[in-house]
Amino acid sequence: MTAPVAHRESVPGHLLVGTPLLKVRDLTVTFASRGRRPVRAVDGIDLDVAAGSTVGIVGESGSGKSVTSLAAMGLLGKRGVTVTGSVEFDGEDLLNMPEDELRSVRGREIAMIFQDPMSSLNPVLTVGRQITEILERHKGLKGQAAKDRAAELLASVGIGDSVRRLRSFPHQLSGGMRQRVMIAMALACEPRLLIADEPTTALDVTISAQILELLRVLVKDTGTALILITHDLGVVAGLCDQVHVMYSGRIVESAPRRPLFAEPQHPYTTGLLASVPRLDQPRGLPLLPIPGSPSDTLPWAQGCAFSPRCTRRVDACVGHPPVIGPAPSRVPGHLVRCVNPVPYDVEEPTP
Repeated sequence: MTAPVAHRESVPGHLLVGTPLLKVRDLTVTFASRGRRPVRAVDGIDLDVAAGSTVGIVGESGSGKSVTSLAAMGLLGKRGVTVTGSVEFDGEDLLNMPEDELRSVRGREIAMIFQDPMSSLNPVLTVGRQITEILERHKGLKGQAAKDRAAELLASVGIGDSVRRLRSFPHQLSGGMRQRVMIAMALACEPRLLIADEPTTALDVTISAQILELLRVLVKDTGTALILITHDLGVVAGLCDQVHVMYSGRIVESAPRRPLFAEPQHPYTTGLLASVPRLDQPRGLPLLPIPGSPSDTLPWAQGCAFSPRCTRRVDACVGHPPVIGPAPSRVPGHLVRCVNPVPYDVEEPTP
C-alpha cells in the first residue's frame, strides 16, 4: 500500500511542524430536547494539535469524543444544539466562520474519516462519483483526470481492481471496503488536518495495519496534523504523540504517549489499561473491568463524574468539581483531573 499524497517540501503556509494548527478552548456542546433536561455532551474541552503531530482521544462510548470532532467541524447542526467556546484553525475561528467559507475549508483543509461508513456514503451515487465530486470542487480536476486520481486513491487504501470499483454503489461493497472508501475520500485533497474517528472499524488486522501505516506516513511526509479518535489503546500506543483521555464530556488525563502508558495517574485511565489483554500477563489471568457503566455518572458540578465507579473514591471526590492540573509524575504536559490520583512510583517506574 502506498501513500496517496505527494511529498511536500514544507508544511503549507507559515506553519511549521510543532506549531499549533488547531487550538480548541473551552469547547462545550449541549443538546436540548422538549420535555427533557439538557445534556452537556462536551464540557469545557481544551486541546492543541500541532502540524505534523498525532493526537489521540480515547474513552468509552458516550464520553464525548465524536461530538467534540463534529462540533469542531461545524457538523452538528443548529436545532437543539448549543456550541460555545472557540475552535481556531490556523488563526481562524471555525465556530464563527460563515457557512460558505466553512464549506470550502471542510474537505480541502480539514477532512474527517467518519465512524460509520454505512450511513456516511450516499447510497444512490457510485463511490467513484463521490470521490470525483470532492476532487472537482476542491482540486479543480475534471473528467478522466478526476477518475484516474480517484482510482489511485482507492488503490492506495487497499481496494483491488480500483478502476472497476469506481462504478460500484456502496451497497455492493463490504463494510470494510466502504470504510476504505471513506478513508480515500478524506485523503483526496491532502488535508492539513485529518480527523479519524475509529478509522479501522470493520477492517481486518492486515488492512488495519496498512491503513495505520498510511496515516503515519501521511503525517511524517506532509506535516498533516492528525486527530485519532479510537477505543483501541494499542493503536494509540503505536501512533500518537499526545493522548487525551475523556470521560463524561471532559478530559480527565492528558499526557505524552509514553508517560500515559508507563505511569497512568487517573483511576479511569488505569481501568482502561487493566481491561485490555496483555501478552506479558500469565495465561488465564482474568481481566479487570471497570465497575458499573458510563451511565453511572455524577454531574461535574457536584464532583468527579467518575466517582460512582471509582475504586479510589474519597470524600473529597464529591462536592466540588476537580480541576485538571500537573500530575504527580511531574512529566511536562502530563495533566490529571483527580484529587486522589494513582500513586506514582518515582524510584521504580513501570517499564
